Amino acid sequence: MAGRAITVAQQKGGSGKTTLAVNLAIALLGRGHSVALLDTDPQGSLGRWFMARRERDGAPGLEFATASAWGVGYECEKLKKHADFVIVDTPPKIDSDLRPALRESALVLVPVATSHVDLWATESVLEMTERVGRPVMLVLNRAAPRARLTGEISAALDTLSAPRAQTPLRNRVIYAETLGEGYGVTERAPKGPAAQEVQALLDEIAAFLDG
Repeated sequence: MAGRAITVAQQKGGSGKTTLAVNLAIALLGRGHSVALLDTDPQGSLGRWFMARRERDGAPGLEFATASAWGVGYECEKLKKHADFVIVDTPPKIDSDLRPALRESALVLVPVATSHVDLWATESVLEMTERVGRPVMLVLNRAAPRARLTGEISAALDTLSAPRAQTPLRNRVIYAETLGEGYGVTERAPKGPAAQEVQALLDEIAAFLDG
């Protein structure tokens, strides 16, 4: 059985796409799945994370590849033959170059940081995913607890055409710390609040994919 691709996409830079991709990959690995990472962002942040990890312990259980926009389909099909999940990180833009990654996806995750600018940027992502007919899940990211703006953005997400994950990812320093070291939060502090929210989000994603 071929693996499934999950693409992380958002028009606005700084939304936390790579952080989300990395932590989902590591959480999936921790549940016994084989995982491949596909970096289509010219910035290469996912690749730099992978290299930091490989230098530390060889990155067992993880495959890594890069692709330009129109090479995504080929690379995805290749990786799906060997991995249960392929996590695709994309550039911060929404244009025709993104379509190949969307078409390959069993699910498109759209991280939305807690700002109105991020919220506005989300609409174009949803329009494109609707055109290619792929399912979407919105993820509230870098959310500050008890902040009025977090509540406003969360309520606004509920009015959009795509479902929102009930688990937000909070604004925690550990996400940035572990990213720079080639870790995921579920490895560094498996019982900590960041790991718990990543695991809860993954439960939602798994339930969505399994119908």
